[in-house]
Amino acid sequence: MFADRSSDTADPAENLPWRGKLIVFLLVLFAVGVVLVSNKWLTDRFVDSTRNRSDVRLALYSGNIVSELQRTSVVPLLLARDPDLLSALADANFARTSGKLIAVQQEIAVASILLLDSDGRVVSATNRNVLGTAYRNAPSFVAAQRANDTIFTATRRENGVAFDFNYSRALRSDGKLRGVITVAVDLAKYERTWSGLQDAVVVTDSEGAVILSTVPAWRGRDLSAALAANEPLSALSRALKATTGWARPTPDAYLDGEAVMKTEARIPFRGWRIVTFTDYGSVREKVNGILALEIMGFAILMSFTFYLLSRRALSRTASLQRESAELRMLNARLQREIAEREKVEANLQVAEQTLEQSSKLAVLGEMSAAVSHELNQPLAAMKTYLAGARLLLQRRRPDEALSSFQRIDDLIERMGAITRQLKSYARKGGEAFEPVDLRACVSSALAMMEPQLKARVVKITRGLPRQPVMVMADRIRLEQVIINLLRNALDATKDLKSPQIDLLLSAGETATLTVRDNGHGIADLDNLFEPFYTTKKPGEGVGLGLAISSGIVTDLGGRLTAHNGEEGGAVFEMQLPILGKDQEAAE
Repeated sequence: MFADRSSDTADPAENLPWRGKLIVFLLVLFAVGVVLVSNKWLTDRFVDSTRNRSDVRLALYSGNIVSELQRTSVVPLLLARDPDLLSALADANFARTSGKLIAVQQEIAVASILLLDSDGRVVSATNRNVLGTAYRNAPSFVAAQRANDTIFTATRRENGVAFDFNYSRALRSDGKLRGVITVAVDLAKYERTWSGLQDAVVVTDSEGAVILSTVPAWRGRDLSAALAANEPLSALSRALKATTGWARPTPDAYLDGEAVMKTEARIPFRGWRIVTFTDYGSVREKVNGILALEIMGFAILMSFTFYLLSRRALSRTASLQRESAELRMLNARLQREIAEREKVEANLQVAEQTLEQSSKLAVLGEMSAAVSHELNQPLAAMKTYLAGARLLLQRRRPDEALSSFQRIDDLIERMGAITRQLKSYARKGGEAFEPVDLRACVSSALAMMEPQLKARVVKITRGLPRQPVMVMADRIRLEQVIINLLRNALDATKDLKSPQIDLLLSAGETATLTVRDNGHGIADLDNLFEPFYTTKKPGEGVGLGLAISSGIVTDLGGRLTAHNGEEGGAVFEMQLPILGKDQEAAE
């Protein structure tokens, strides 16, 4: 009957429809695209912001260095004009000069101050431990003797790791060199400050040599050489670094094997430059933090999508199982219904045979009732004429009695015609049709009804045209219809004091005969032309007259209708196709 679509072990993932799989694929593709675009955009943004912050820091560092250098550069100029120092050099009396230099150091906050005589020997100092030390070959002493201005020198210490930065100026009186004043600039304090940062900070001179650095090993070396020494040893190592930092932009340099971002600024002093190296780790941490939130959001969305799809798949599986169970139940029900229907069909065949027999009996009963109904009228008329003929014979008026017998003979002929018409009515035949004047049919019907009309006082009004109203019909059957309509009108007005029946015949597109009475009207118009429907008392009628009349008019190609009049009573209209000249010529 029906295929069983049940699935005992249905996997939701396997039952996932192709639309669900497409949604999951598009969602994954969208998530990957968003993560890649976000990574690129966020990395560029944070790199730019990091560079901006580095630029700001470099400007601050550069300003601090320049400020320190400018502040210290004034001290030699002031001391070179000090009369106490000049007189001490001239008299070789340095008892109070060291104290004076210490006071200046504390006031101006410089690193150290040295007073050298013309031979380059330290005669006064803020650090008394260096008194008597010879600086005859020191660059600061040599350069100051040769110039009349303050001289700046950067001298590498003997260990080669640190630099000494000094401002020196020659002290002259009476055109003779009396000595040299040397003021040290403490730039190492900035190195100590920068060492607390994650960034590597480097200051280079005009030749690219590192003079200040948070990486001690770089001091005194060329910066490019120092950076090259810190790159990964092999191409494989560099490839591994690039793989681990896949989302990182191209590095500017490597520091301890790690890719770093290089930011550089110029110091407005002797071509110095300051450079910072920032690890991309800070940028990566910020980017990864946001990407982690994005990935978590997509993971939650993906989980929710899988939940909905799996829920839908499980619901679909459960629905299929329910449908399968319903189909099995429907299968069993249909099998039971088929068995019951076969049994009913067998019973139906027996019932049809019984019904066929009953229908035959009903038709016979209907035909016998119709014959009885149609023959009653001629029989009643024959009884009246026989009574009249008997009376005429008793009064010795045989000629008039012969006329009654002739009418009886006509009625007998009419009864034979009625039986033949009933057979024709059963066959729906029309072989007896001929041109008939409807006015003559009305007159003949009134003559047939003459005994009933004389028995009662009924006002009959006739409206007939002067010209013939020709129709193609069976005269006997047409008169039978008119007689039935007149009998119904007589029966409807039998309880009235002034009964009236109007017969109106008109000819237009159709021939219309109207029979109107002033009786009680029609209560049920819908069932009026049904066989055996009657409003008469039992014994007065069987309800076949109007049914037979309607069938006859239909066979003649017309129609019979009924309605209640506006002033009361019933109105019957019989409409028949009027016979034209072409039809008359053909006949």
